[in-house]
Amino acid sequence: MKIETTVKQIFGIIDKAVRATGKNLSLPVLSCVYMTVDKENGMLKVKSTNLDIGLELSLKVKCEESGVVAVPAQVFLGFLSSIKNDSTLTLALNNGNLSVSTKNNSSVIKCIPSEDFPEIPKVSSGKETTIKPKEFINGIKSVWYSASNSSIKPELSSVYIAPGEQELLFVSTDSFRLAEKKVHYKKPTDFQSILLPSKNIPDIIKIIESYDEEIKISFDKNQVSFTFTDGFLVSRIVEGSFPDYKQIIPKSSDTFVTVLKNDFVSTIRSAQVFSDAFNQVRFKVNPKDRKFTIATKNNDVGEYTEDVPAKIEGEEMEISFNHKYILDCMQSIDSDSLELKLSGAGKPMIIQGAGDKSFSYVVMPMNR
Repeated sequence: MKIETTVKQIFGIIDKAVRATGKNLSLPVLSCVYMTVDKENGMLKVKSTNLDIGLELSLKVKCEESGVVAVPAQVFLGFLSSIKNDSTLTLALNNGNLSVSTKNNSSVIKCIPSEDFPEIPKVSSGKETTIKPKEFINGIKSVWYSASNSSIKPELSSVYIAPGEQELLFVSTDSFRLAEKKVHYKKPTDFQSILLPSKNIPDIIKIIESYDEEIKISFDKNQVSFTFTDGFLVSRIVEGSFPDYKQIIPKSSDTFVTVLKNDFVSTIRSAQVFSDAFNQVRFKVNPKDRKFTIATKNNDVGEYTEDVPAKIEGEEMEISFNHKYILDCMQSIDSDSLELKLSGAGKPMIIQGAGDKSFSYVVMPMNR
């Protein structure tokens, strides 16, 4: 192998490929990027996988010799990131190791035998659709923090993505709270419902967020792939059925509170200093006196109470929630004001942005 390219071009691809590498003591080649180059077409292919996700990207290069190499990803990326200018880079394979050099820098990176590198599967079922990366990322980011951290129920440690009438639905729940985001989507689609493992999501986001053009999403029974102009990313999907989450969303509410988001968040953050070991914060809604009070108490620390300016409709109510769950969803709401919909003791609360029904957050109350 012997090729020439620029530092900027090769860094961009390796930086993405590192996201899909893994640490596996029994298969150390997974910590590498697998590179092949064909002298006939001058195309460098870079592959990486951790067995949960796999990535293949292509780059046009000047090629003198074809070849294959599996180079430790972090070492290669570390060297590339240390080069300060966008100079021409030469890669050459010598005695099984990779020689990397520019006008002022050079290194020899010890490589791993490439024969054990697994094949990255391709999805070819015919079921596919296209979407803008920003829309897909917006849907994922709006909900994935609500997925369970436990692997006991894989369907709860996933993000459920399903077609609606004119939108894609992104949903996740850990059974204590639930987040739903609707992303407007007009195109006719064969989009099938999938469960995307939440542990794969940070890497998927980092890889696809650099693309502006529409990406193609393809499906089969066990995996989903995202195809770009220079390659594709594939992720396994979870087998199983997502809970019928519509059943837990209250159909009606008894009490409505409209409050400025900044006021609400500021009060919750002040109150959490005095919360107990269960992160409990108490809401007291008094429509008669037009008071919305947030209070916390910890026998070892003290207590805190604050009245938050709010518009209140409905019945008087007193109910407790986990303040961490409430603060988590604020990143998904762009509106200046919040709507809190309460349905009574022991029943969940719905949080939405005022005037924006594309995002709904349902959080279960706590017992005293």
